[in-house]
Formats: sequence, C-alpha cells, structure tokens
Amino acid sequence: MNSTPSTKQTGDAAEDEALRHLQQAGLRLVQRNYRTPGRGGGEIDLIMRDRDGTTVFVEVRKRLNTRYGGAAASVGLTKQRRLVFAAQHYLMRLRESPPCRFDLVAIEKDGIQWLRGAFDAF
Repeated sequence: MNSTPSTKQTGDAAEDEALRHLQQAGLRLVQRNYRTPGRGGGEIDLIMRDRDGTTVFVEVRKRLNTRYGGAAASVGLTKQRRLVFAAQHYLMRLRESPPCRFDLVAIEKDGIQWLRGAFDAF
C-alpha cells in the first residue's frame, strides 16, 4: 500500500490549512473549488468574503521545495488569466458585482504566507 498522499489529497490538505488561516483572520467561506463549465476554464480554490464585504478569490499553492521560486512564484500569467476568467464567470451569476480582489495563500515548509491583492484582473 502506498502511504504517499495523492496530489489531490495534498491539495485538499493545503486548502484546509489556508481556509483555517483565513477564517482566523475574519474571512468567511462563500464557496470552495468553484469551477467553470467546459474544458480550458478555471477553478478557484476558495471564494471568501472579507469583513468589509469584499469578495476574495483565493488561490492556494503549496510547495515543499523553493528550487523554482516557491509557491507564490508558481502562479504565472496563464494561471492568473484562468483565475480571472473563473471569477468573471462567478460574478456574472450575481445581481451586483461586489468589490473583489485576488489573494494568494502560499504554503511552504517554513510557514504560510497570505498575499492580499496578489494580482489584478487584466
């Protein structure tokens, strides 16, 4: 039996850790793992609401090795575009668009880093 966790299990555990961190900071979970329909769309790990009413789209990244720049550096332009696309898709379902931002929670062996406003929609 393989005792190494799957990529999905590792990702779910990282999201759990990020969710706890954000909730302790006062954010409230709106939705987890929001996916756009069809191929080539995007997925948002966590959609949160900040105390001021801002909708926060959160990407969670975990890296044990910083050889290639670490967790935060792993969210490139292509990934950012997919997140923006998924966020736009999510917001289309709402009557009014709330203030929004894109945050990144980077989890590495030395701890957790929450980057508020990690990038902007294009």
